[in-house]
Amino acid sequence: MKPIEFENGTVQIDASIVAEGLGLTPSLLRQEMRAGRVTSLAERGMDADSGRHRLTFFSEHRRFRVVVDAAGAIIQRSAVDFGDARLPRSVRKPGG
Repeated sequence: MKPIEFENGTVQIDASIVAEGLGLTPSLLRQEMRAGRVTSLAERGMDADSGRHRLTFFSEHRRFRVVVDAAGAIIQRSAVDFGDARLPRSVRKPGG
């Protein structure tokens, strides 16, 4: 699998990219996702951002975001770490 692929209307991303962005190991990421402690949000760009996708992943204390183009190339990546504080609800909203 390429790092990011589009298949049947869904976006698939390599777990190691998400794990690194959230500061987890890939095995811990899978465990946290199964338990519902890591969640995600996928947004499709419109107008000037058409063809782009923003994928955001949330853990208890961290938000990791990647923006990819239509071919799956990462255009931008960012992470916000709230340290010991829990992730504020405002950070979990689309477009934020």
